[in-house]
Amino acid sequence: MEKFLLPIQVRWSDIDQNRHLRHSAYYDYGATVRIACFSQHGLTNMKFEELHIGPILFREEAVFKREIKFEDRITVDMEVTCATNDFARWSIRHHFFKEDGTLSAIINIDGAWIDITRRKLAVPDAFVQNIFDDFPKAKDFEKLTLKKLT
Repeated sequence: MEKFLLPIQVRWSDIDQNRHLRHSAYYDYGATVRIACFSQHGLTNMKFEELHIGPILFREEAVFKREIKFEDRITVDMEVTCATNDFARWSIRHHFFKEDGTLSAIINIDGAWIDITRRKLAVPDAFVQNIFDDFPKAKDFEKLTLKKLT
């Protein structure tokens, strides 16, 4: 799959008193991009309900490079940086770019799937695995073993 990109309209409500994008808005925009990518590839909320699973995050980290202001036009991408063979655990990276190509921020997340009925970690079925396997991979993509996760 080609790189997944989503233009984001910076909202006035996402600006802090210093007139730049507040830190928590970066995480909101990252979530917006992930869910849009999931949905566009068949992992809709209805499909998650049918499968009784949902994505969960263990870690979310932002690296801020350049300010984003209200007037800035930005694009956010998504790429998988590592995953177990069954895609039960995975990591995703988002890059925030200004219109002129300036890298403004990077978000790294580690996630997994939760069985929403049992409230326990789950291994996704082949449908989810195939979709996740098709997501854009980072140049430094790595397959994980459970040993590396502990």
